[in-house]
Amino acid sequence: QVRLVESGGGSVQAGGSLRLSCAGYGYTFITYCMGWFRQAPGKEREGVAAIESDGSTNYANSVKGRFTIFQDNAKATVYLQMNSLKPDDTAMYYCAAARGWYKPPPIHRYAYGDWGQGTQVTVSS
Repeated sequence: QVRLVESGGGSVQAGGSLRLSCAGYGYTFITYCMGWFRQAPGKEREGVAAIESDGSTNYANSVKGRFTIFQDNAKATVYLQMNSLKPDDTAMYYCAAARGWYKPPPIHRYAYGDWGQGTQVTVSS
């Protein structure tokens, strides 16, 4: 059974940085595409970034140039490095896994069947 555990959220001032981690358990990590999503209060869950096992990536326009997704296959962990954070980045961030191979890795939530519990990111102005 797939289990995803996020960590690294917190509170930061605008312009600051955070790194989120998502450890995967119970499945063969490299056979899945991994994604990061976020959901602010009253808003739809939106895709932020995704990465395939070959390292190919995909980003939402709102985070391009500020966020970087990368993974350590040996540790079965995917990361989201977030720089130049803005108050609009405030949300609950979720890690998700999609079984199979995707080109490009999708950032729409309907591709993903397994989700973590989320970690809160709060950016103050």
